[in-house]
Amino acid sequence: MKIIKLNAIDSTNSFLKEMAANSTLENFTVIVTQEQTNGRGQQESTWVSEPHKNLTTSIFTNNLNLETYYQKYLNFAVCLSIFEVLNTKKISNLRIKWPNDIMAENKKICGLLIENTIKGSKINNSIIGIGLNVNQEVFPSYLKNVASLKNLTNINFDLELLLIEIVEKLKEKITILLSKEYGVLETEYLNVLYKKNIPTMFKDSNDVLFMGKIIGISDLGYLEIELEDESIQQFGIKEVSLA
Repeated sequence: MKIIKLNAIDSTNSFLKEMAANSTLENFTVIVTQEQTNGRGQQESTWVSEPHKNLTTSIFTNNLNLETYYQKYLNFAVCLSIFEVLNTKKISNLRIKWPNDIMAENKKICGLLIENTIKGSKINNSIIGIGLNVNQEVFPSYLKNVASLKNLTNINFDLELLLIEIVEKLKEKITILLSKEYGVLETEYLNVLYKKNIPTMFKDSNDVLFMGKIIGISDLGYLEIELEDESIQQFGIKEVSLA
């Protein structure tokens, strides 16, 4: 593991992506910064983080040789890495919200951005961006339903130790992925999936409300929701949200 520490940068994912394009990187090279000025989330959303208080990092993994058809299992491996580390911190009601947010007490505490390099039909390299709310206590009013580990436990965490734990757990899960133990990863992910099998009000991309319950993830990584008429509909990222 090679850790590169930066005082401030626009985006750890962007920085690491540029490094990967211009040099040969060691597997599990890590970029971590005290301040991220233009953090990125899913679908061009932004990630807001108070300097020196949170974990803003990106991790490079290579030689995955993973068929794109099995991409969802990479997502499962990454999410479970964060989840299992946080689960050792005695944080209550911890869940993974599809596709890759970590929730606690119904509040978002971590967001992930996974960007893959694809050659032919296979994922070769991946850059895993992690934004974890750790010691920040106050958030902007426009950020709804967010919290930090400090909010939930009243404990100040060592950011460097937390990072090392996450990278080591990620190595374990990537090993399971490369061993093609896909069923193990899927079972573990679905066991802690937020709102699974709970009747819930959703909103689609046209702002239409509907009732349903999450029952699983499709082969291609879409969210499967069983509707009131017992039919099953699949949704991609940004096609559905909790109402």
